[in-house]
Amino acid sequence: MMDGRPMDRTGPLTLFEKLWNSHVVVTSPHGEDLLYVDLNMINEGGAFLAFDQLRLEGRKARQPMQQMAVTDHYLPTINRGAGTPGIANPEIRRVVEMQAENARDFALPHIDMHHRMQGIVHVIAPELGIAQPGMMITCNDSHTATNGAFGLLASPIGASNQLRHVIATQTVWMSRPKPMRIVIDGELPDGVTPKDIILSVIARIGVGGAVGHAIEYAGSTIRAMSMEGRMTICNMSVEAGAKIGVIAPDETTFAYLSDRPKSPKGEAWTRALDYWRTLHSDDGATFARELHIDVSELAPMVSWGTSPEDCSPINGTVPDPAMIPDSDRRRHVERALEYLDLAPSTPLKDIRIDRVFIGSCTNSRIEDLRSAAAILNGRRSAVPGMVSPGSSSVKRQAESEGLDVIFMAAGLEWRDSGCSMCNGSNGELVAPGERAASTTNRNFEGRQGRNARTHIMSPVMVAAAAVAGHLTDVRSLAEREIA
Repeated sequence: MMDGRPMDRTGPLTLFEKLWNSHVVVTSPHGEDLLYVDLNMINEGGAFLAFDQLRLEGRKARQPMQQMAVTDHYLPTINRGAGTPGIANPEIRRVVEMQAENARDFALPHIDMHHRMQGIVHVIAPELGIAQPGMMITCNDSHTATNGAFGLLASPIGASNQLRHVIATQTVWMSRPKPMRIVIDGELPDGVTPKDIILSVIARIGVGGAVGHAIEYAGSTIRAMSMEGRMTICNMSVEAGAKIGVIAPDETTFAYLSDRPKSPKGEAWTRALDYWRTLHSDDGATFARELHIDVSELAPMVSWGTSPEDCSPINGTVPDPAMIPDSDRRRHVERALEYLDLAPSTPLKDIRIDRVFIGSCTNSRIEDLRSAAAILNGRRSAVPGMVSPGSSSVKRQAESEGLDVIFMAAGLEWRDSGCSMCNGSNGELVAPGERAASTTNRNFEGRQGRNARTHIMSPVMVAAAAVAGHLTDVRSLAEREIA
């Protein structure tokens, strides 16, 4: 063993080990592997540092067509089309301009703010069919693991040195994590979604529970899940401490990819399927850690603190720090409740909100928008809010189905695609002291703005909170509808 990784392993392999091994170019004496990168995606969040260094070194992109620049983080979701005022904030505008300049200077494909396929990088790669089983994908964004839902190795990289290395060499140095499997079984109850599953996992193991591991999600619940749901699960692997999350490809995966613009065609498709069907963990493969979860009794989850692990079922209460024996955990909860301005033992359903946000790379796909619109249809939101589709393609599809009309009739803004209020780098923020129900992936202090108070949950739960004006169980709205 070296650094916790098996040497010269010849027995049954996990899916992660198959993917990793197939991309190793060389192993250093210190145990790090140099991995070949099939596709490197680049958003504008800090990427200019890597490009500036490449210019100083006189380097070019090693494989330009195996890179893809995407503008999503700093791009406002309003006033950016022809005939509009454009990006008003000069600092934000400059970051967007630098992304275009860097893509041009290094001859990289670029999905820019005016591109027909513009969207969040982790949404558009799958919908274009660029994310395919067996690949290795990197990106200077922590939620790159989203793409692992397609049975591929997807990992975030640093926006400076690692990104520079990938652009210049089409390879990256990484330490091999240990394989971990989370087996999820059971039929999801009404009103419970993949977002609730991953929030419950994080609440159970903590934000450091999977550090040093690559998670494979398996089980009957995963197999019954749509690709949109699987992407939500893999997306938040990083919130559990893992940089990599993966799901074995199956017929659901192949059906999703079958007619995508960049998917293999004809004989190439047949050959690809033959290979893709080998991408699964072997019987008898060994995992460093396994976790088994039955979701048949799971309730919708909401966050009450400042970490994704600070989540509870909606029928629960805000925890009382005095009842927590661990001193470090107790101090964290005390600080979280102070920031959120919540009293211990408050029923979660009594927490009032000031606005809602539906979007982000976690929950902005067409399935997410359909589910939220189904709750809002014929109802009015008690608070303001916005809906930002994950891509221009998702926006067009939603509009063709009339979902935009439902959102606007409910009183919510219908925006263009982008990361938007997830991290607020485009200037779209929750006001200081305001409390937001959000479909995003993180509820850190200041994540959605200075002194913003964020409660993360599923799209249907955000829609229910919008109608009620406070956190509420979406199932109660359905029950009243039936009655």
